[in-house]
Amino acid sequence: MAQVPQTFFDALAVRSWCGLALEALGRAREEIDAINVYPVADGDTGTNLYLTVESAAAAVEAVFEGHRAGGDRRPTLADAVRAMAHGALIGARGNSGTILAQLLRGMAQELAGDDAPAHADGQGLRTALRHAADSARRAVAHPVEGTVLTVASAAADAAGRTEGDCGVVARAAHEGARAALAETPARLAALRRAGVVDAGGRGLVAVLAALVETLTGEAPRAMPAVGGSWSGSVRVTGPGPHARVRQVAEPPAGGAADPGDGAPYHARVDACGDLPQRAAGSGECADAGAVPGAGGPAFEVIYLLEAGDAAVARLRDRLDALGDSLVVVGGDGLWNVHVHVDDAGAAVEAGVEAGRPYRIRITHFGAGDVHTTGAEPAAPGERAQRAVVAVVPGEGLAGLYAEAGATTVLARPGEPPASGELVQAVRRAHAREVVLLPNDADLRHTAAAAAEQVRAEGVRVALIPTRSAVQGIAALAVHEPERRFDEDVVSMTSAAGATRYAEVTVAERQSWTMAGICQAGDVLGLVDGDVAVIGQDLTAIAEAVLDRMLAAGGELVTLVLGDDTPDSVAAHLRTRVREGYLAVDTVVYHGGRQGALLLIGVE
Repeated sequence: MAQVPQTFFDALAVRSWCGLALEALGRAREEIDAINVYPVADGDTGTNLYLTVESAAAAVEAVFEGHRAGGDRRPTLADAVRAMAHGALIGARGNSGTILAQLLRGMAQELAGDDAPAHADGQGLRTALRHAADSARRAVAHPVEGTVLTVASAAADAAGRTEGDCGVVARAAHEGARAALAETPARLAALRRAGVVDAGGRGLVAVLAALVETLTGEAPRAMPAVGGSWSGSVRVTGPGPHARVRQVAEPPAGGAADPGDGAPYHARVDACGDLPQRAAGSGECADAGAVPGAGGPAFEVIYLLEAGDAAVARLRDRLDALGDSLVVVGGDGLWNVHVHVDDAGAAVEAGVEAGRPYRIRITHFGAGDVHTTGAEPAAPGERAQRAVVAVVPGEGLAGLYAEAGATTVLARPGEPPASGELVQAVRRAHAREVVLLPNDADLRHTAAAAAEQVRAEGVRVALIPTRSAVQGIAALAVHEPERRFDEDVVSMTSAAGATRYAEVTVAERQSWTMAGICQAGDVLGLVDGDVAVIGQDLTAIAEAVLDRMLAAGGELVTLVLGDDTPDSVAAHLRTRVREGYLAVDTVVYHGGRQGALLLIGVE
């Protein structure tokens, strides 16, 4: 996009900055993913930063569209930076994305105060960058030097030493960030062993380069993502988020990195399936753990949280005791929580105690990953042989699936995941073979599109057309990664197909159904997707549905209760099965905010 320099930092500059930052991260995403070794070598930092900025840019565009529709010429600076910060907060992904969201929020707090000007000058931008760096550092439970926090602080320090207009300040911040990024391998052992700079810091440098282009009309020369002291450029030669980096030129005498020439690093990135540790004094790759120690938490848990400041302070303490990589950003009642833990359910329960968590994402780092407790550390970035990716309707089921080893995508009521979210989940699973469980008949085409895309990246994907989460539970119960892929898929498909499914829900409006006309507020019992029973009493409808399903026989009943369903319903149905159907077992799970009051599966 052609840029007209913005003398001041105003709403139009915010819009241009978001657009240019998104373009820059789009170009650098694969490089940044490929050098992601800290805190977890899961190869998604570039993607997470891109998705975070994408959400910020969309929020800013929505503000501009809203003002146009209302007849105003354009929003104020305060309107634009608030939208940018809010969009980043609700769309933040991963550790670095969450920190970037807090950086943008810190800028917004300075630029959208009660006495906020129509536009910011150089002094205003300096102050905003300083507050951004400080607030991001406070949001991280245990700040580590050599990360994006170091790069952000260096950018703020350099800007603070500079006098001039916004363009001069932005250029100084960018140059300070570049210099700090070049030094990250010397400050963090995991980066030094791998021979790379910090991935999150590399992303922030790209975002600041976009700010320079916005305010000066000139784009700084790109900085490659690989650390060391070489001259030249980085070339990504293979697909996928992980790659092996090989030194192809000896460092010059003296060995000091020179961050000033725009291309201080020279490496080749090959699609070898993992990330490197550069052996000292050689041009070869050596295997190494990406983080210190022999293991770590097995799950990444992220959610938005509506809660007060006091409750969040208590939540920080509890999550800090549960795991690591804790980042809690936000304020004014809305927070984004990110933590790595072994007990994903406990992390979600802590959020429930603090307030109302939603948009919960739980990711299992995978067998053999450096973050799997008790597992033998694998080479960083090494693909697992097989993984299961599942769409689940509630945070309770997300925890259940994750504990069984699946990578989950949360389908919030009224917000089905797009194919891009499923593609990212498959990439996060980082396996050669993936079984995909959509768990919703309406998601079959979306899942098929995602499967087709990742097949083009060399991943073998089998889509099992599960139409309900209870069918997915049945499939996951017979999953055996040690079997041949085809045999495992056949077994899982057979188990899912042998599971009849039903749900009990509340009608939102009057409508015609297979069982007659229902009114808004009626309790509906659906069997295999069709309304079979209509009534007023939840327990009676659930019992009627269960009897219909068991009339054809069964050995196991699975009940998944929603948040608004009393435990007495499950107790009544358990008694009904025990007294009316011999040799049939019942298991009960709590699904959380899953949309339906009750899910029922019969195998």
